[in-house]
Amino acid sequence: MRTVLVDDDYISVFLTKKILEREGLAEELCTFQLPEEALHYVQQSIVKQQVPEVILLDLNMPVLSGWDFVQALQADEAHLLGRCFIYVLTSSLAPSDMVRAREFPLVAGLIHKPLDDMQIQTIHAQVLEKRQ
Repeated sequence: MRTVLVDDDYISVFLTKKILEREGLAEELCTFQLPEEALHYVQQSIVKQQVPEVILLDLNMPVLSGWDFVQALQADEAHLLGRCFIYVLTSSLAPSDMVRAREFPLVAGLIHKPLDDMQIQTIHAQVLEKRQ
C-alpha cells in the first residue's frame, strides 16, 4: 500500500511508522514532517501517475494545516478520487472537525490520534475493497 504520512510531530511519525511496519505495510511509505514537501510530492506523483493510495495527514501543523493541504489538492481531485484516500489525523475531539472532513470528497475519514493496529487494519481493508 503506497502511503504518505504527513505529521510535524517526530514521535507521532515514529509510532505510526512502527505500527505500519508491524502490519507489513511500510514497504512503500514516505514520511514528511513539512506538509509543503508532502504536497509537492503528491502533486508530482499525480504527474507520474503513481499517486499514493493512502495519505495519513495530521490536522494541526504550522504554516500549512491539514485542511490547507486538502484544499490545495482540490484542483487535482479528479485524478485522486477513488485512487487516493486521505485520513485526517487529529488529537482534537471537536465535532466541527468531523463536519469539516465531510466537506471534502478526498477525505475518507477522520481518525483520533494515536493511531493503533486496528485503525491501520481498517484503512488497509478499505483500500483493498476500493481497488476491486
